[in-house]
Amino acid sequence: MLQTLIQVALLVALPPLLRGIINKTKAAFAGRVGPPLLQPYYDLIKLLRKDSVFSDITTWVFRAGPVVAAATPLVAGTLIPFGSAAPLISFSGDLVLFAYLFALSRFFTVLAALDTGSPFEGMGAAREATFSCLAEPALFLGLLALVRASGSLSLATMLGAGLGATWTTSGASLLMVIVSLFIVVLAECSRIPVDDPATHLELTMIHEVMVLDHSGPALGLIEYGAAAKLFVLGALVTRIAVPYGGANVWVNWGLLLVGISALAVVIGVVESVMARLRLIQVPSLLVAANLLSGFGIVLLAR
Repeated sequence: MLQTLIQVALLVALPPLLRGIINKTKAAFAGRVGPPLLQPYYDLIKLLRKDSVFSDITTWVFRAGPVVAAATPLVAGTLIPFGSAAPLISFSGDLVLFAYLFALSRFFTVLAALDTGSPFEGMGAAREATFSCLAEPALFLGLLALVRASGSLSLATMLGAGLGATWTTSGASLLMVIVSLFIVVLAECSRIPVDDPATHLELTMIHEVMVLDHSGPALGLIEYGAAAKLFVLGALVTRIAVPYGGANVWVNWGLLLVGISALAVVIGVVESVMARLRLIQVPSLLVAANLLSGFGIVLLAR
């Protein structure tokens, strides 16, 4: 029971912290102090205390978009094991639900952008839909590699205690899957080099341009949902890279926190040393992610 409560608490409370770590890392590279580590929490509280403004031409879809964007990553997080705790929800084939919960979040975000009738938001929605067509196969291929390695269709088994032994026999395949899923994280969470979350130039934005008309609590839900997506996908990558499964449950929880914090630092480093790719170059990066996961499956099929 205690393990379950810890898992729920971390899943709900920790996502904004990853953004704080990324911002601190980028500030350190730039030689600045940067915003406080907890600044994302302050921003969310400020947005939740404001009023939302809705255009007369929008429908219920515009209001539902932020709610779905915040809820779906949290539901997806209940499907993967954290620390020593078993997933809150587990069944054979749950990897399909895991992947399509993120697709559902993207679908409603795109619909909400189109519901405004704004050509700029429609442009961002088109880019999001286009790039997702390449990011989703990479995610599925990465999960299929784990299916092949574990012999199970359940995330609880795929990411369970046996994952550590898989590294001794199929380490090269898992390394390819990690790199592929890391690229998927950057694409799904609109991070550099795929997108720049700090830009305000509509012609180059993808995710940010889709939420220009949201404000107050609605914008806060979108920001929280984006942070939750980063946390859940980051936890997936961390679980594969650091298959913690020792007898000491507190060590396992500590390894989870250290691993996912290290991933946030890596993202901050990538955003500090790389520039945003041109839009026509993003598909090449996502195709590379697909190839890496595909080669991982090929190596496991020997």
